[in-house]
Amino acid sequence: MKHFLPLDNLVAALEKLPGIGKRSAERMAFALVQNREGLARKLADALLAADEQVGTCSRCGSITVSREDPCALCTENRRANGLLCVVESPGDIIKIENAGGFTGRYHVLGGHLSPALGKGVADLRVNELLARLQPEKVQEVIVALGTDTESEATASYLAEVLTSRGVKVSRLAFGLPSGSAIEYADPVTLQRAIQGRQALK
Repeated sequence: MKHFLPLDNLVAALEKLPGIGKRSAERMAFALVQNREGLARKLADALLAADEQVGTCSRCGSITVSREDPCALCTENRRANGLLCVVESPGDIIKIENAGGFTGRYHVLGGHLSPALGKGVADLRVNELLARLQPEKVQEVIVALGTDTESEATASYLAEVLTSRGVKVSRLAFGLPSGSAIEYADPVTLQRAIQGRQALK
């Protein structure tokens, strides 16, 4: 599409979204520009509003409305103090919240250890996690990561660091298929996994 630079730019931008390949990006781009009901404008307005109004919670690392920092989950009085659930991304928090059954607070790592991609401990929010332990009197950390090799390595590292500081560390127990991520689990599976968590050794 050499003569349609605006469309090329749209395809290139859409292609950067997770799970969107070139063909999917092209189909989306054509659907947007051919829609006569103002879909492209609505999408642009929604993207702009999200960019301007959605931020990151300084405490847990999840998404929040820019003017709400710390976020609602960090400040809600009904939440159990001393219990933290560590996840890779804000999307995992939404899945766990929708499943129900967890009443503690959260901490977003921002990924997992990945030597192949050059992602180490310094690239994750581990220091921020450790800084929360004493002020929040954290007694237990549930490591709610996927079951792939890199997530397992991350969980083992966290277990070692946290237990050395006297914090109980548990892991989602069952229901998550090997090699899968939390974002693909259904609510019942997630709820059972949280209820049946086991201590890491």
